[in-house]
Amino acid sequence: MRKIKVGVIGTGVISAIYLKNLTGMFDSIVEVKAVSDLVPELAQKRAEEYGIPHVYTVEELLADPEIEIVLNLTAPSAHAALNLQALHAGKHVYTEKPFALNREDADQVLNLAKEKNLLVGCAPDTFLGAGIQTCIKLINDGWIGTPYSASATIIMGNSTSGTHPNFRNFLKLGGDPIMDMGPYYLTALIALLGPVNRVTGSARQLHKEVVIQNPKSPAFGQSVPIEAPTNVSAVLDFDSGAVASFTAAKEAFGYSPRMEIYGTEGILYVPDPNFFGGTISIQFANGQTKEIPHSHPYAEEGRGMGVADMAYAIQSGRKNRASGQLARHVLDISLGIFEASEQGQHIKLESTAEKPAPIPMGLKYNTLDM
Repeated sequence: MRKIKVGVIGTGVISAIYLKNLTGMFDSIVEVKAVSDLVPELAQKRAEEYGIPHVYTVEELLADPEIEIVLNLTAPSAHAALNLQALHAGKHVYTEKPFALNREDADQVLNLAKEKNLLVGCAPDTFLGAGIQTCIKLINDGWIGTPYSASATIIMGNSTSGTHPNFRNFLKLGGDPIMDMGPYYLTALIALLGPVNRVTGSARQLHKEVVIQNPKSPAFGQSVPIEAPTNVSAVLDFDSGAVASFTAAKEAFGYSPRMEIYGTEGILYVPDPNFFGGTISIQFANGQTKEIPHSHPYAEEGRGMGVADMAYAIQSGRKNRASGQLARHVLDISLGIFEASEQGQHIKLESTAEKPAPIPMGLKYNTLDM
């Protein structure tokens, strides 16, 4: 297969791992031709770090006829508008999460992509890694019987340090625990159990503002408003009949992820879906617990797999796994949880999504198709 040329818009913190992998691990299928940022100096720095030949304005990048995929790594509030702009320019689009901040913008993106016969993809792609793919195989092979319930929890620290260059984004809608960290867990649950049809939830905000406490932050001592819920608990009803509880909190301390799938013949302990690998174990009905080795590759930090998978999909005519449809369903779940909290009732979801096709076994390193 030929290499698909990629243009990256947004060269902040997260761009480093994408560029490292797209110019390294996945350089057999993609070629990063250009980067762009509102701060040209940031783009120039990334270009020099990763040997990228061009630093463009957004307009120049979208006008380059050789670039087929636009990788959108901008702030959450800019995702949908830039995705539409790229699609109008005839580019396939892969965007960082969240897919959009509302359903209307998400649908505009999907409808335009369909109209122009272009692919849309969205992070996270961690479910393509060894950890979740091995768990999918274990469930499909019947190791825990029929899955009937699940529990997913992410408890993490707040943003009082203020050291992240864009820490204010984490205090707004899109940076909240459901729309920022939630997609890792919700996407993994969909990949494992299938689509969700109904949600119930409560969303709370512990504080209205946060005082930046780290002297190393340029905002030290400042009071910054928190504009979105920070502590959320939900119940998810799946088409399969399974029911899951999901809790996400972002005003705690430390980092405590947990995911478990309960089956009629055992419990599957799923590794942190924020990462690509991790330890997997099963507790059987007799009480014995067995650690399970990975059946699939890519246990290391593999961000960019979704872009590489899209490059394969473009050439083979198949669907990309980290798809816009999947991201739209994750967004619908997230917004449904907020709405359930506000309205005090179950929310029936309007969207659905197919379980992404599993990654084939026996792949050579840095490939995603046989």
